[in-house]
Amino acid sequence: MDNTDMKQIQWFPGHMAKTRRLIASNLSLVDAVVEIVDARSPLSSRNPEMDHLTKNKPRLVILNKSDLADDKTTQRWINYFRSEGSEAIAVDCKSGKGLKSILPVIKKSVLKELMDKRARNGMTGAAVRLMIVGIPNVGKSSIINKLAGSKRAKVEDRPGVTRTKQWVKLDDNTELLDMPGVLWPKFEDQDVAVRLAFTGAISDDILDIETLAMKLLSYLAENYPESVIERYKIDISDNETGLDLLEKVGKKRGMVISGGEINTERAAITVIDEFRGGKLGRISLENPPEKEL
Repeated sequence: MDNTDMKQIQWFPGHMAKTRRLIASNLSLVDAVVEIVDARSPLSSRNPEMDHLTKNKPRLVILNKSDLADDKTTQRWINYFRSEGSEAIAVDCKSGKGLKSILPVIKKSVLKELMDKRARNGMTGAAVRLMIVGIPNVGKSSIINKLAGSKRAKVEDRPGVTRTKQWVKLDDNTELLDMPGVLWPKFEDQDVAVRLAFTGAISDDILDIETLAMKLLSYLAENYPESVIERYKIDISDNETGLDLLEKVGKKRGMVISGGEINTERAAITVIDEFRGGKLGRISLENPPEKEL
């Protein structure tokens, strides 16, 4: 990542501590855990405490927003999670792509042992209960609402107000335990925090938008240069900084203020918004860890 100075990002409101306790105290009520992550940054958008919090419950990892991520990289992430013992699938909550496969995968793969046992014991009518977890802004509520159809999950419309757990019943005898989004106490790795900031998982209010856009442009110039060149019609030279690229974007888009100065704040907002909206193409922000031989 670009080494532009950036203040340490910390984000752990009290309601997130409450969610950790809710997960621990309600785990015995469910058969499996469905963990939703952002396909663009599957590891960074995955709470590292979740393995401990959910203990040995069977798990499905859903890589949401896969329409915004690099296809080949997403497949590598699916293979990675499977190698780590968790089933994984890619979906897109906006278009609905992949959503119909979630429940079949859970019943035929994630909970195969339990479903076979129930079939042997004549308990095929017993409800399947799933805990849905994920950090803020990974599309958890959207997925639940799509699965539930008319039985939509309630959505808290006041920002910053804690929403407690809620059960959502589906038509096929499946019950979802929706947990509020939860981050973790502190970011040991600031690159993780920056990736979360790129995707909007951390409030823009606590960040410097220009610094964020510079870091994003530096990453894109190194990993997806064609996306920047095609979108902004600029060239990328060796050793250019994030600031250089941001100024080029601002100039190309006519974001010039009095005295010929580039309005880098306006340019930064544009870059971040267009990245989040998928206008820069399908981009992944991290690769799966290399397996040790």
